[in-house]
Amino acid sequence: MMKVWEIYKSGSWVEPFLILSILLFLLTAVVLYLLIIKSRSSNIKRDRILTEYNTTIEKLLSAVVFQDILFSELIGDENFRRLFKNAFFRAVMTEAIMNLHKNYEGIYAEKLAQFYNDSGLIQDSFKKLKSRNWEIKCKGITELAEINCVEAFEKIIQASKARNKVLKITAINASIKLVGIKSLIYLISHPYPIDDWTQINIIDAFKKHDIGDSQGVELLLESQNTTVISLGLKLIKELKLTQKIPYLTKLAGNAPNTLIKYEAQNVIQLLTVTV
Repeated sequence: MMKVWEIYKSGSWVEPFLILSILLFLLTAVVLYLLIIKSRSSNIKRDRILTEYNTTIEKLLSAVVFQDILFSELIGDENFRRLFKNAFFRAVMTEAIMNLHKNYEGIYAEKLAQFYNDSGLIQDSFKKLKSRNWEIKCKGITELAEINCVEAFEKIIQASKARNKVLKITAINASIKLVGIKSLIYLISHPYPIDDWTQINIIDAFKKHDIGDSQGVELLLESQNTTVISLGLKLIKELKLTQKIPYLTKLAGNAPNTLIKYEAQNVIQLLTVTV
């Protein structure tokens, strides 16, 4: 210890320490500079490739929609076959199909959906649905819902039971888009509380997709989960389902707690005034 103290007091260590610190600083600066250059170079290259892919995909999908070109015909082209093996190209094409499908209806939307299925891009979406990353899972759910893949409904319902709020909302909204009011039946036994923000998103999904058939909404009022009951009350109120008043009256008389009782009575009053 004495030797260390003597060296410290002598100050002989200061110069080597400063030199080493400067060298480490310079080395760190050079490494960071190289990493930034590499990152910028990668982004520029990616943007260039993305532009090329978008141009190619725009022409291909235009031929699919307006010239009745099938995937089986495109895959016969060696250049397209090579591109289609590239995961990035497939991801860009999936994104393009989804964007077009949102804007097209009728036969054009059907052609895009058919191409999405025939090309196997639908399997890419199902793989995303299995991902442990909630963001990737949400992307897969959104793609399958947009293309109206009812076969994915059961897996999407499972995802709606997730703890992650964004994933839960995405899955519930997707299930409503796919099967409408029938999706709510699965919420009756939902194991976790559904917070107000999620309830608002569910109600907005019903309004957005213009679900005409309201048969089954009253089943939410029979749930053991009080937040599900609250969701049912909000839906009946927002959609002005006056035909559900008998169910509301029954709930008000047998409510699991005072808050639900008052909420049910309030909805009855509002609907009665509307009538």
